[in-house]
Amino acid sequence: MNYDKFRYEQKKKLQEAKKKQTTVETKEIKFRPKTEEHDLNFKIKNIKKFLKNKCKVKITMRFRGREITYSQSIGLEAMKKIAASLEEDAIIVQPPKMEGRQLVMFVGPKG
Repeated sequence: MNYDKFRYEQKKKLQEAKKKQTTVETKEIKFRPKTEEHDLNFKIKNIKKFLKNKCKVKITMRFRGREITYSQSIGLEAMKKIAASLEEDAIIVQPPKMEGRQLVMFVGPKG
């Protein structure tokens, strides 16, 4: 077998594999514990838009200063509220967990 012909065929196989490959983008939505109801609904609407485009979404709640004391009460409550509103559009890839001064949750599109 000719080596050049073999290399050419391998290159073509790689190109075909790249065509069929899908890349999943990760978008991030940030908010704070004191985010009001209307702003929260607007961000949820943006999350749903990202999920329709087959993107994963990283939801981050940042705590500043003394707000960190409310991370387990207000923070988790807000994350559960978001998860409940996204229930029909998304699956929770990673439940909320603390990473430093941030509460982070990952959601992905259904199907």
